[in-house]
Amino acid sequence: MSELRLAGIIRESIVDGPGIRFVVFAQGCPHHCFECHNPDSWSFEGGFLATPKQIIEEMSKNPLLKGLTLSGGEPFCQSAAMAELAQAAHDKGFDVITYTGFTFEELLEKSLSSAEVLNLLKNTDVLIDGPFIKEFKSYDLNFRGSYNQRIIDVKMSLKKGVAVLMHI
Repeated sequence: MSELRLAGIIRESIVDGPGIRFVVFAQGCPHHCFECHNPDSWSFEGGFLATPKQIIEEMSKNPLLKGLTLSGGEPFCQSAAMAELAQAAHDKGFDVITYTGFTFEELLEKSLSSAEVLNLLKNTDVLIDGPFIKEFKSYDLNFRGSYNQRIIDVKMSLKKGVAVLMHI
């Protein structure tokens, strides 16, 4: 079983996607966005270790949860373990939202040489992509920090080979 290196967990969130969500924050991020809301997650050292099984057991204790949100840090820097967690969440009936500083197009390119990246994409229902850009910051956006970030229907996007936007 894989281990995740996490910066933190929020057991009930209403700001990281629709409904009440369980949020895991990956430890480690290569993007280092200016005025990032979670710079403590940048280092690939530190944080704590958890298994997907432990996360799912914690989630299963709360019948009000709608889904799992993978945030960061950068979840795609731990694609294999995050995909395992996302699949386990789906198996329990939860939906999965993944935040990434990469664009969908960059992830598609990475998936050509990384089965793990493709597996995490396939196990993500909604992708919120792109780095936070301070100049495009807005408090009027649902579930995003800056206008360049997109809300993407991953299943439809993988089917069509291009980013298919959605509104949530």
